[in-house]
Amino acid sequence: MDIKLFRLAFLLMASQLLAICASGQIYMTKTGQTSFFSETPLENISAVNQHVAVLLNSANGEIAVRMQHRAFSFPNKLMQEHYNENYMETEKYPAASFTGKISEPIDYGRDGTYPVSAEGVLDIHGVKQKRVLKGQLVVDHGQCTLDCEFGVRLSDHNIQVPTLVLAKIAESISVKNKFVLTGKKNP
Repeated sequence: MDIKLFRLAFLLMASQLLAICASGQIYMTKTGQTSFFSETPLENISAVNQHVAVLLNSANGEIAVRMQHRAFSFPNKLMQEHYNENYMETEKYPAASFTGKISEPIDYGRDGTYPVSAEGVLDIHGVKQKRVLKGQLVVDHGQCTLDCEFGVRLSDHNIQVPTLVLAKIAESISVKNKFVLTGKKNP
């Protein structure tokens, strides 16, 4: 993973959201966690990425999530190599992202647990798809924790699986996210 490119992309994302936000607070992390799991009778595949960049604008509910595919860690190095080279084609599509807006009004000044949904665009493998993602937002002493789980159908994002290994990879991959966001007051 090219860390300079990752930092530049994160800074660009941050500047875009900060420019939009007139008041309120920006919540952010560069160490969000995204994991995925593929279960089949022949083989289970799992991976974790602990370098996910997330920005949440409390003034308008806008959220941006960006991750580098090469930051996913697999228990098996061969799986990691196949993921990057054969399926995600990370040389051509190095990152995945979600940009959207949380639909429900949240009182970020009040501790609590809030069910949330965000409507936006999920961009994986160069294919942008409108999605509504549901999750839970916990506000606790100025910190927000966002949990979200959803499925990704490989065919929806033009991810090709060779016939030879088709029985080893699920058609829909379970994706889990846990983002612990800290706030910064916007000037």
